Amino acid sequence: MISNDEKRFLEPGKHLMMGNVAMSEGALSAGASFFGGYPITPSTEVIEHLSKRLPEVGGCCMQMEDELASINSVIGASLVGAKALTATSGPGFSLMAETISMAANLEIPFVFCDVQRNGPGNGYVTEPHHNDIGFVRFAGNGEFQVIALAPMNCQELFDLTITAFNFAETYRCPVFILSDAYLGHLHEVINIPPKEEILKRVIPRELPEDTSGRMFTYKDRVSGEYVTPKPPQMGTEYCPGLFIHQPHGPDGLPTPKPMEFIEAIIDKININKDKICLTDTYKIEDAEILIIAYGLPVRSSYRAVDIARKEGIKVGLFRLITIWPFHDEVVKEVVKNKKAIIVPELNYTGYIAEQVERVTDLKTPIIRVPKVCEFHHPNDILEKIKEVA
Repeated sequence: MISNDEKRFLEPGKHLMMGNVAMSEGALSAGASFFGGYPITPSTEVIEHLSKRLPEVGGCCMQMEDELASINSVIGASLVGAKALTATSGPGFSLMAETISMAANLEIPFVFCDVQRNGPGNGYVTEPHHNDIGFVRFAGNGEFQVIALAPMNCQELFDLTITAFNFAETYRCPVFILSDAYLGHLHEVINIPPKEEILKRVIPRELPEDTSGRMFTYKDRVSGEYVTPKPPQMGTEYCPGLFIHQPHGPDGLPTPKPMEFIEAIIDKININKDKICLTDTYKIEDAEILIIAYGLPVRSSYRAVDIARKEGIKVGLFRLITIWPFHDEVVKEVVKNKKAIIVPELNYTGYIAEQVERVTDLKTPIIRVPKVCEFHHPNDILEKIKEVA
């Protein structure tokens, strides 16, 4: 008899897998035991796959009556000790915003898979459009920080979903996986590591170490550092009497000092940017022109760099894997003394281009390459490179 734990992990080796399925299997490998969601194109394969797989590993997949119920079920599951997630797209995301802000307030860990599609409103439901980027950053009322990761292929949908759960357990804030209609439906070969290797990467859900009453982030009086305890669990002694959705102290009780509360839930992320903000570089050592990209446009950017290099143009790529929080200091350093910065994005607004402009010298041109519902061709980026070369 194969145990539920063994069924959680796929056979090691290469698997041909759809993006949405790879993301689902990443969640299972991370220890997810609850999914609450509502079918919506282009994320539907996530709930379809987990409706089969979660019961096999002793977990629960619930199709709720709508997106509001979905996100609230995820919060409830997390509060009783389950690693939980949901998946949706833009219109469903809109309905979930109120509960996301509540989860941030109460520091409840969960993972949110956003398979982005064209908007506003219903838009084209099968076309990619990274138009939730700004919404993710400000996903609800009030001030709080989120973590958002942008995979560029199916392998990373698997790997970064594990990372997302680890971040959720460590920092107790909403953690987003930003996929899209193309990436979610792309089929690619991914490599599944052995169970032993995966378990070394996974941070398990654990009970707090003591019953001191410090259930939420607090500033240590000795070190001055912010400490985020492991999540409290309802039904155990490691649980406050009430979960109060308003400014509270480390014991969960209302505080007359809301400034200290807001400072804690924001700075627990900001002071750990070096651990949270994942990046990658490609041929930037001598680059005079720099491409900054995330998600699917990274793939075309690699090709554009290679073509330009063959033509003697010194260009490199700086990739943002974590897009929120935005690591101002690192980006400010990497853009220094560059002839031009090129930012291809699958949106017209240029959400990340705005952040790059904010930390770049005013004399340095920031060249946007927007696309909506259409994948960047390397020539789209190469054309901009040649304009400034």
